[in-house]
Amino acid sequence: MSDDKINPSHYRGFSNGAEVIDIAERLNFNRGSAIKYLARAGRKQGEATIEDLKKARWYIDREINRIIADGKEVPAGTEAT
Repeated sequence: MSDDKINPSHYRGFSNGAEVIDIAERLNFNRGSAIKYLARAGRKQGEATIEDLKKARWYIDREINRIIADGKEVPAGTEAT
């Protein structure tokens, strides 16, 4: 099965036509990376679902630690994107 190396199928397939990159580019690096791994979990041939979920968790934990270290926790809906 040949797959597009730039736009592989495990990053496509949202019902509204969006691609993971469309979502990830609107977020910071940690959040975008977590979304990337969550979206492809269980969809990338040869990759274990749990490994992708662990990678997503690593970026989520990193983002949480960054927010805590910055001391800039703000109520949802008031964050700049």
